Amino acid sequence: MTNNLFEAAYRCIMATDSKVQLSRTTAQAWQNNQLNLSPSKPPAPILSPGLPPSLSLVSAREVPKRTTLSTPMGQAALLHALAHIEFNAINLAWDAIYRFRDLPKAFYDDWVKVADEETTHFLLLHEQLQQLDYVYGDLSAHNGLWEMAVKTAHDVLIRMALVPRVLEARGLDATPPIIAKLQAQKLQTLVEILQLILHDEIGHVAIGSRWFFYCCAERNLVPETTFQRLVAQYFTGDIKPPFNVEARLAAGFSQAELEQFA
Repeated sequence: MTNNLFEAAYRCIMATDSKVQLSRTTAQAWQNNQLNLSPSKPPAPILSPGLPPSLSLVSAREVPKRTTLSTPMGQAALLHALAHIEFNAINLAWDAIYRFRDLPKAFYDDWVKVADEETTHFLLLHEQLQQLDYVYGDLSAHNGLWEMAVKTAHDVLIRMALVPRVLEARGLDATPPIIAKLQAQKLQTLVEILQLILHDEIGHVAIGSRWFFYCCAERNLVPETTFQRLVAQYFTGDIKPPFNVEARLAAGFSQAELEQFA
């Protein structure tokens, strides 16, 4: 195993079946001061991270629709979609570390923590998926999260704006209605897993906000207008209510930002 964090992060991104275990051991190594930030060769473009060989990537329109949560198949479709998001989130966290150099050590502390928590989320969801006789890779999924990583690979400011503060923040809005549907089906274990994930994801978006504000301060940019400009430039979807206002405020959004998209 390498003693360089950047090289270790690259291995986590490119790993396939071993990604989850490698992510966990790499996070532990960093937390135990066994990895350093010594100069490494510059980051390479990564058009595709390591994914299970069985996983079929399709357009968002072709992903199987979840018709109901009252059947094992409907539950499996939901769990597979959520597991795919978390697997991608592991890649995204390690890519933030691998790609962006010469930042304060606290930046790397934060994103290692995110990678480790996303690993936990994936394991919790995958365990439930396996109980339904599926594994991650059995169903198709779309690649929107990583496509945004590629689009924002050239600038940490843009990455922090578009991945945590747009894509991951949408999860803050989407998760409570899913929890309500799971509660209606009395799927309490899944409810508790999603409540944990929601709690942690508020922290992850807050980390994105923290480093977005840091980059804005370094460049003498106004955060709110800069965020609005970058969303218009890089994001083709809609950011629109209903928002999980409490979660977004806790994650570093201002009331003025939320009103911009109302």
